[in-house]
Amino acid sequence: MKKIALIPARVESKRFHGKLLEKLSGVPVIIRTYQSAIRANLFDDVFVVTHNNQIIDLMKSINGKYLKSSSNHESGTDRIAEVAIDLKHDIIVNLQGDEPFIDRLSIEVLLNGFNNKEVQMASLMRDFKDKNELNDSNNVKVIVDKDNYSINFSRVPMNSHLNNYKHIGVYAFRKETLIEFSKMEKTLMEKKEKIECLRYIENGKKIKMFKTDFSAISIDTPEDLIRAEEYLKRQ
Repeated sequence: MKKIALIPARVESKRFHGKLLEKLSGVPVIIRTYQSAIRANLFDDVFVVTHNNQIIDLMKSINGKYLKSSSNHESGTDRIAEVAIDLKHDIIVNLQGDEPFIDRLSIEVLLNGFNNKEVQMASLMRDFKDKNELNDSNNVKVIVDKDNYSINFSRVPMNSHLNNYKHIGVYAFRKETLIEFSKMEKTLMEKKEKIECLRYIENGKKIKMFKTDFSAISIDTPEDLIRAEEYLKRQ
């Protein structure tokens, strides 16, 4: 199976405008994410997907690979689906541009999951560390069935006899599944929760979830950028 990582990137973030252009120990966040994906040595190719000229200029400055998309995308998955039609890869991984530290072992587990032909879309989850993390609306929760297929996602803890896990926002698709996903109408719960994978579930589909111990650092606020700097210093 040919595997590609696509990193959707835009500057217009409500919580932290221009965060992908912010420097992390002297290197823009989007470049760190791109280079981290390459170093993982798990993909046949890696591209940043963007409509933003500032990000394109950054990619050109390091001779990095990018694909230009249109600007009218509300989600990263819709953005990468636009360019996926012309790709000749079997598995497409959507890496978040604001998560510059990629755990190789977790992504390898995710990719190996596609050895099971029933898996069409997959993602990652981990246990919550404490109640504060669980109750933070920035952290998406997921509950799963006995085979670790997702039942529901939410920004608030779900009242259920099942465990709430923290969703790690890395998605992997078979190419045809990604294109199918992008053609689905946005659903009520997706719009309410602002969680794009709910569209897939509301259309009666299954997302295979793989458990990891990795705690991803997402750059959602200026404070997260400081935490990321501290993490780098500890490495």
